[in-house]
Amino acid sequence: MTRHRVMRYDRGVKRRLVPADRLPPLSESFVDGDVSWWYRATGGVPVPRPSLDGDRTADVAIVGGGLTGLWTAYYLRRARPDLAVVVVEKEFAGFGASGRNGGWLTAEVPGQLGRFAETHGVAGAAAMQRAMTDAVDEVIAVAAEEGIEADIRKDGVLHVATNAAQLARMRCENEELLRYGLGPGDLVEMGATELAERVRVAGALGATWSPHCARVQPARLTRGVAAAAERHGAVIVEGTTVERIEPGVVHTDRGTVRAPVVVRALEGFTADLPGRRRDWLPMSSSMIVTAPLPEAAWDEIGWRGAELLGDGAHGFAYAQRTEDGRIALGGRAVPYRFGSRHDRRGETLGRTVDQLRAMLARLFPAASAAPVEHAWAGVLGVPRDWCATVGLDRETGLGWAGGYVGHGLTSTNLAGRTLTDLVLGHDTDLTALPWVGRRVRRWEPEPARWIAVRGLYRAYGAADAREDARSDPAGTGRTSRIARVADRVTGR
Repeated sequence: MTRHRVMRYDRGVKRRLVPADRLPPLSESFVDGDVSWWYRATGGVPVPRPSLDGDRTADVAIVGGGLTGLWTAYYLRRARPDLAVVVVEKEFAGFGASGRNGGWLTAEVPGQLGRFAETHGVAGAAAMQRAMTDAVDEVIAVAAEEGIEADIRKDGVLHVATNAAQLARMRCENEELLRYGLGPGDLVEMGATELAERVRVAGALGATWSPHCARVQPARLTRGVAAAAERHGAVIVEGTTVERIEPGVVHTDRGTVRAPVVVRALEGFTADLPGRRRDWLPMSSSMIVTAPLPEAAWDEIGWRGAELLGDGAHGFAYAQRTEDGRIALGGRAVPYRFGSRHDRRGETLGRTVDQLRAMLARLFPAASAAPVEHAWAGVLGVPRDWCATVGLDRETGLGWAGGYVGHGLTSTNLAGRTLTDLVLGHDTDLTALPWVGRRVRRWEPEPARWIAVRGLYRAYGAADAREDARSDPAGTGRTSRIARVADRVTGR
């Protein structure tokens, strides 16, 4: 891989260029795609379940075998064992973002609390935050109850600032979160010295630690939830392509499923349905994972716990230390493909891998010698207002959930419980949350949305470069005007 190639990609980013000879090397057995390393670590993708065999009926049909659909099936059968619940999946349960994400079981809300407050007041937004915090512990409790081994460890999350603008943003965001019910113990600010006692991130000026986050091996969790849903009586059919959804019926290439309630739980794959291409933007997020780091590298980095870690850049990185001592790191290098296209089985672009390797070397120089063994991509759903939504139209029986904007590992559980209450007709605290019934306008037609999203991330790259270039260790920096304008234009 040449120096020219790395610098050509970073021309739009211009952030602390890492020479090609200092990038973490690619392993001789490097794998690109093949769904994700998380599945590779479990011995490969699961043996497929049977496909739909002709027409059938159910009480609830769920389209999509990711965590939204699986949690919904699980809770419906727990609440009403008499209900016939069928999950229809094109590939295998957990094929999409549920089995490819960064393993952050986080209480971060899938959207902006300020936007939820616009419709439901500060109290409603605070209720949404509490529900997400509770959902972290709910997932952990269900995993323990159902015997799901998913490398779960709740050591919290560190949001790290590596320049003055990031530090100022972090402090402002913490003040905002305190308005919505979080307390000082939920957001613990620390300086560079205190942070270094836990993990040494190059150039870090400070961080915020929150206890409400757990590390997870997402493929193990998803497989476990699927198995638990089946044990409780839900039916999962795989290798079955849904061609269209109508009130009361799911049309597939292998027959129909008729049900008075049909739930659409496709997240980033929603755009594949006829007439849905502009509903939610299928945004790509990519990851790499290293070989296990030697002890000498960990001695230099620290990070002896299982804290999740992210930086405060606009084009941010997210990472975890895996159970077997690797670093899994992700980011959104090429976030959108023209026409709402997406990868087939997690394949990435070469320049995406370059950028992630550069991120790894920049944040953790001691990991620069660790071979990168696997790279993959996943697709997540982004509504036009960047806020997730859950709902059920009682007249048509059509339900939906998604648009988690990258916070789906926890949000899917909350969505599954909320959909269960909606389907069963229960008025609960969950059905009163501000994301319930939320409808937003569609994304613009092409090429406008491609131009907007690609322009957004180019602007973020330029903003990050400008913020990095400033010298203001006291943390009084301002967010780049480029990023502020980009946020306003795209509605983020």
